[in-house]
Amino acid sequence: MNGAESLVRTLVAGGVDVCFTNPGTSEMHFVAALDRVEGMRCVLGLFEGVVTGAADGYYRMKGTPASTLLHLGPGLANGLANLHNAKKANSGIVNIVGQHATYHIAYNAPLTSDIEGLARPMSAWVRTSPDAKSVAADGAAAIAAAKGAQIATLILPADTAWNEADGIAQVPDENQRASYSAKAVDQAAKLLRNGGASTLLLMTGGALTEHGLDLAGRIAGKTGCKVMTPTSNPRVARGRGRFSIDRIPYVIEQAMPILREFKNIVLVEAGEPVAFFAYPNKPSLLKPQGCEVHRMTSGAENSVAALEALAGALQAQPSDRQPQKLVELVKPTGALTHASIAQAIAMAIPENAIVVDESITTGRGFFPPTAAANPHDWLQNMGGSIGFSTPVATGAAVACPDRKVICMVGDGSAMYTLQSLWTQAREGLNVVTIVFANKIYQILRGEFDGVGAGEPGQRALDMLKLDRPDLDFVALAKGMGVPARAVANVDDFVKALAEAVAEPGPRLIEVQM
Repeated sequence: MNGAESLVRTLVAGGVDVCFTNPGTSEMHFVAALDRVEGMRCVLGLFEGVVTGAADGYYRMKGTPASTLLHLGPGLANGLANLHNAKKANSGIVNIVGQHATYHIAYNAPLTSDIEGLARPMSAWVRTSPDAKSVAADGAAAIAAAKGAQIATLILPADTAWNEADGIAQVPDENQRASYSAKAVDQAAKLLRNGGASTLLLMTGGALTEHGLDLAGRIAGKTGCKVMTPTSNPRVARGRGRFSIDRIPYVIEQAMPILREFKNIVLVEAGEPVAFFAYPNKPSLLKPQGCEVHRMTSGAENSVAALEALAGALQAQPSDRQPQKLVELVKPTGALTHASIAQAIAMAIPENAIVVDESITTGRGFFPPTAAANPHDWLQNMGGSIGFSTPVATGAAVACPDRKVICMVGDGSAMYTLQSLWTQAREGLNVVTIVFANKIYQILRGEFDGVGAGEPGQRALDMLKLDRPDLDFVALAKGMGVPARAVANVDDFVKALAEAVAEPGPRLIEVQM
C-alpha cells in the first residue's frame, strides 16, 4: 500500500467519503488510489473555486466534512476565495493539496511555491507530510480538525504518495462542541428580565435551527426582546411554522434606526453589528452609543442547549411564543419587479428545499415573503467573496440528493464560478439556478454612491456594466449541459419556476431585469 492509498483508506474509514477534485500531475497517484479504493465519491469541478465552494455547501448541509483535491500552490490559490467564505461560515473541510516530490522542490520548477504560506490564512490546520509512512496519521489528524468545524489543509508531496506506507490510521476522537457557560446564560437571563424590550438577541450559526428559533420565539414572547440575525448566516431554518426573524440590513442608514432602541445586545454565536465596509463620515460599529454587548455563546459552544437553559431560567413556555403575521402570498403577474420576483420565488419553494442566496441587490427584499413559503433552509455568503452560490448549491445537492436546491445569483457573481453548471449536469444534481441579469454590477453602482466617489463617468461605468457584449446565460448553460430558458415578465417566471422545480436534474432560468 502506498502513501496515497493509505490516505484514501484513512479518509473513508474516518467518515470522509466525498472528494471534490481538480487534480494535476503531482496528484496522479492519489487519483489512482481514489480509483482503487471503494467508498469514496469523486466529483470533478472545472475550477478550484467550484471545488472548495462545493465542499463548503456539503458541510453546511451534511454537518460532516468532505475532502478536496487541489493541484499545488496555484490550484490552492484558485480555491482560496471560497475557502475564505467557508472559513467565515465555520465549515469543516479536508483539503488535500499536491506538492512536488520532496527531492524536486529544490530545483524551483515552474509550479514551485510556498503552499503552506498560501494555506495558512484560510486554514486552522496546515501540515506537509514528510514521508509516506506519515501520510495516514497526518490525514487522520486533518479529519479530526475538520470535524471540529475547521478547514484543514494536508500537503502531499508526490513521493510520499507513491512510496510504501504502513496502512490506515485511526482518526482521533473528534472535537466535541463545548456545552455553554452557565454564567453567561444567567447574565443574559438577568438582562432580559430587567429590560427585555430594550435588549436585542442577535443569533447566528448553530442557533438558527428550527428548535433554536422556536426557543428564541418563546424567549421573545416572554420578555419582549427583539430577535435578529446578522445580514448573512451560514444556514437558517425558515418557512411557515418556524419562528421568523429579521436580518440586520446591509445598508448603514437602514440598520442604525433599527438598532438605536437597544441598550443591550446578547450575542448567540454572532459578532457585534458592524458595517460591511468603511464609508466616509459613517460609523463602523452599528450599535448605538452606550449600548452594551454581552456574549452568551461562541461558535464553539452548543447554542441550542444554551437557549434551552435560557428559556428554562426565564420560564418561557411554548405558549409564550406570539403568533407572527406573515406576508400574504399572491400569485404575481405583470412586470418583473423586486416585489413580484420575491412573491414568485416564495410561492415556488418546495417543501424541504435548500435556498442558496447570492442575489445581492435584487434579493434584499426576499426575506419577508419567503418567511411564508414552505419550510426550507436558507444559505448565505458569510465571507462576501462573490462566486459563492453556484458551487455551494452544488455541494448542498451532493449532500442532500433528495432535496431540491434553488440557487439565486446575480449575473456578475454567476460568471465567477459558472463552471458549477457542468458539474451539476454531470452529476445529475437537483439544482435550479436563477440568474438575475441586470447587466451591471448593481451592488458596485450603489457602493460608488455610498462611498461618496461622485458621479461616475463613462470609464467608471464601463468598469461596472456587463454589456458590449451582453451575457447569454441560456447559451452558456446549454453549452454545459443544463437546460435553460430566459424570462422577461413575471408570468413566464412563475411558469418557468414551476417547471424547473418539478423536473429532476439541473435547470437554469435567466431573469432579464
